[in-house]
Amino acid sequence: MSYHVAVVGATGLVGQEMLNILAERTFPVREVTALASRKSLGQEVHFGERSLKVKALDNFDFSDVDIAFFSAGGSVSAEYAPKAAAAGAVVIDNSSHFRMDPEVPLVVPEVNADALAGYTKKNIIANPNCSTAQLVVALKPLHDAARIRRVVVATYQAVSGAGNAASDELFRQTRAIYVNDPIEPEHFTKQIAFNVIPHIDRFLEDGATREEWKMVAETKKILDPAIELIATCVRVPVFVGHSEAVVAEFEREITPGSARKILREAPGCLVVDKREDGGYVTPVECAGEYATYISRIRRDPTVRNGLAMWVVSDNLRKGAALNAVQIAESLVARHLAPRISAS
Repeated sequence: MSYHVAVVGATGLVGQEMLNILAERTFPVREVTALASRKSLGQEVHFGERSLKVKALDNFDFSDVDIAFFSAGGSVSAEYAPKAAAAGAVVIDNSSHFRMDPEVPLVVPEVNADALAGYTKKNIIANPNCSTAQLVVALKPLHDAARIRRVVVATYQAVSGAGNAASDELFRQTRAIYVNDPIEPEHFTKQIAFNVIPHIDRFLEDGATREEWKMVAETKKILDPAIELIATCVRVPVFVGHSEAVVAEFEREITPGSARKILREAPGCLVVDKREDGGYVTPVECAGEYATYISRIRRDPTVRNGLAMWVVSDNLRKGAALNAVQIAESLVARHLAPRISAS
């Protein structure tokens, strides 16, 4: 069986990464269509060794498409994802627009693949926030073993999570500092080069940012609504790779040693935890990789049954494109036959 796949937002960082991962993982494609706004019409993007000409989204007919990956922002998804779904394509959406819709599954395949069964309600599946995806991959096996009560997490998020313009801004500002040019923040609210900014997305009335709210709401929907979570989300001058300092409190006793063993056997997790110089993973090592890396596993002595750990993953991959492709892989394995058989 093979499928007609469309990638909406194919010229963006995540869209390009989706094409790369579809090729790397030899997803069974019959045809691949790259879509973007009219300003990108005719641009070339790559799918493995093939070059694809970008087509315009606004007049594209999805009636022959089996799976449509959307990664072009919430407003684009809000307008075009329902149209694609109505035409019969299964939409896997990377924006936040549908994530909290009770009729749309929010899926991390290693955590809640069974939720995919609900995709037929709207023909749409939501991909979680990049920082949520890696967090729940690390928490799920520990939750199954000892039941998590509460999580406190501080994120250190790469600029690529905010798109091409944000990555370009970090590059420009870094260069400007070395040649003594003035720094002019454009995408970010403050200088990002050689700085950290505790502000991602807009502020809410309670003082949290929307990025922090997403981590709370999405973790509850994906993993367990009983888990209490507070997040502080910080943008750091790293191009690729989100890091998280995580403290979890459990209902039952769990030791660092048992946590390491559980995580080493868990899907999607890779434990690198040596108590020595360099015995942990940083964003540099995770860039371009599929795994969620877990290091610095240790007891939290301030609470009963507490553990602390360090979680790192490529935000363009597991945080976005890889998770979307894994959703598609699970979908075709469990539920979806192509609408048109390969000749």
